[in-house]
Amino acid sequence: MEFNENKGGKPFKASPFILMFRLPRRLWLAWRHRAYSRKVLARLSDAQLKDIGLTSEDVKKYR
Repeated sequence: MEFNENKGGKPFKASPFILMFRLPRRLWLAWRHRAYSRKVLARLSDAQLKDIGLTSEDVKKYR
């Protein structure tokens, strides 16, 4: 096996400019997913929440 065939990939292929926007975008997307989940959970009835092991107080606590 030649040296070039055994060489690992570059860990930082993207430019620093792209990397600068990647983390804030991921944080924003995670925040949006959590907000959507809270909205969906708020619409469920007490019986539905009980099925998944939550109460309406649990949902209100994270609003």
